[in-house]
Amino acid sequence: MTTIAPYGSWKSPITAEMLISGGKRRLTEIKCDGEDVYWLDARPNEGGRIVIMRQSSDGGTQDLTPAPFNSRNAVHEYGGGSYAVHNRTVYFTNWSDQRIYLQNDGGEPQPLTAEPDIPRGSRYADLTLTPNGKFLICVRETHTDDGNEATNEIAAIDTTSGEARIIASGRDFYCAPRVAANHDGIVWTEWDHPNMPWDGNYLVSGSFDSTNASVSTTSTLTGGQDEAIVQPSWSHDGTLHFATDRTGWWNIHAWRDGQMVNLFEEDSDHGRPDWQFGFSSYAHLPDGRIALGKGGVASGSVTVIDPASGSIRSIEIPYSEVSYITADSQGESLYFVGSSPTEEPAITKLQLETETCETIYAPSSVNVAPGYLSSPQHVVFPTTENGEAHAFYYEPTNQDFAAPEGEQPPLVVICHGGPTSASGTGLDFSTHYWTSRGFAVVDVNYRGSSGYGKAFRDALKGKWGIYDTDDCIAAAQYLIDQNLVDRDRVIIRGGSAGGYTTINALTFHDFFAAGAALYGIADLMVFIGDTHKFESRYLESLVGPYPAEAQRYHDRSAINFMNQLATPMIILQGLEDEIVPPSQAEIMVEALESKGLPYAYIGFPGEQHGFRQAANIIRAQEAELYFYGKVLGFEPADEIDDEVVEVRNLG
Repeated sequence: MTTIAPYGSWKSPITAEMLISGGKRRLTEIKCDGEDVYWLDARPNEGGRIVIMRQSSDGGTQDLTPAPFNSRNAVHEYGGGSYAVHNRTVYFTNWSDQRIYLQNDGGEPQPLTAEPDIPRGSRYADLTLTPNGKFLICVRETHTDDGNEATNEIAAIDTTSGEARIIASGRDFYCAPRVAANHDGIVWTEWDHPNMPWDGNYLVSGSFDSTNASVSTTSTLTGGQDEAIVQPSWSHDGTLHFATDRTGWWNIHAWRDGQMVNLFEEDSDHGRPDWQFGFSSYAHLPDGRIALGKGGVASGSVTVIDPASGSIRSIEIPYSEVSYITADSQGESLYFVGSSPTEEPAITKLQLETETCETIYAPSSVNVAPGYLSSPQHVVFPTTENGEAHAFYYEPTNQDFAAPEGEQPPLVVICHGGPTSASGTGLDFSTHYWTSRGFAVVDVNYRGSSGYGKAFRDALKGKWGIYDTDDCIAAAQYLIDQNLVDRDRVIIRGGSAGGYTTINALTFHDFFAAGAALYGIADLMVFIGDTHKFESRYLESLVGPYPAEAQRYHDRSAINFMNQLATPMIILQGLEDEIVPPSQAEIMVEALESKGLPYAYIGFPGEQHGFRQAANIIRAQEAELYFYGKVLGFEPADEIDDEVVEVRNLG
């Protein structure tokens, strides 16, 4: 029987505790070693600890990383590429000290690299082994206590002694060092300030001697200030492959006879920005074919490219998100992290001959009936300056409830981080937490988001703080014009760069009824000398060079316009965040308190940029719902303890 109740007050089986099951329990970095398959599993119930897991040929699955070890690194602060494996010996970076450890066939980890001069002073990422297993090739980031900028290099770590040999240095940044299997080639990407790797970088190759880790006859193959290369790799016959955006889209190319050959030219991105190391969207098969994972709104595909014949084979799969794809040694099966609008991320095996998929590991045991899940709808909507942007719209969905006749639902506008990132449609209970309670949700891929080509990605350059905010408002207005949501109950929320968008939207526009800023930026000046190396010059493209464009920085920093702020806000912040420091949250809290606006603030000890601990994820979600109930005047069906958050200045 359907119960009639106001939107926002519906009782839902999707609890905050479910958020720590699969969607927040990230699966990444799949690797094959012989007949074994390895991957990383991030566990909120263990304080966000990342565990290396292995499935053996007999189908048995085991944890390899004993507590308190945590396979994570802090290179570029976002890390990635945190382990490598050869003949059942695993090498991994450990979060607490950033050293590399060696673990023989599930035994006790032993430190390989030396204790740094200062705590966490030497950091390692993008670990890859030479074919003979003698050296770990990686990106090393060295920090000192003299106030100078960290140094980035490509290093070869002797897997016996732990000694490091520098094989590339002098650039500000390096990524994706890859050694050719059974050949003498090495390749990597490099770039300098003020570029980010998705703005423009260089592809460098050289001859490599795996007996002593020496590099010779290097040459820059392609790249530049406006050409971005991602995911360089070697096929089994020693042919170099990579994705470049020189056509306007990240398409896979091969390097043949001194020329680049586009293997699959289409208006689709075959890669994504290198925010983290170690991502893979395509894999090499032993016979020379390439398997490319492609997502969609409700389902996706694996495209098998045969460079020899030029043939293209598309295998439809029931996953809208496909990531970290790799192939087994025989080329019979592919492994990837797959998710869909109805399935949380899982380690998935695709048998190429039969075109059948099976789940080999699913961390989530949550089972929610389809009647509580909202289906995403891709919308393209007009925005400012004759532009257009993209979003996924989710309508309120709960099989047990309906709203009173004539009532329209409140809308939650989600703005993702990055800002050069993107939202997808894999099942994330944090979205359905809202829709199953009677909220509509629109997840916005504003101008600047990846996945829509280079022109769309570059559209935000010089316009950050304007276009992103405009597009979030335009998405909501589009739904209002379609008579789908309540104009007076529109909420905006976002984390990191999305938090910046949220704060700006609430300060510079009288459009939203409330908002939630998670580790968001209030003052762009924090990025002038008070953030980590990787992003320290990011704003030169997003806003403009400083100090030449100092006025832009002032005009797009909400903290300078607190007199315009008139909207209730909840602020959630990790107190150990090195990317967006807690001082940003404290600035906003002071302004909200001084103006007497309703607000709530929670600072989470032990959290960095993004929340990884189960208790904090749960508390943050419940606090946000509780806050909206208080300021928008509805009573959530959930029994939320008043102590979860204090809402001040309710009056």
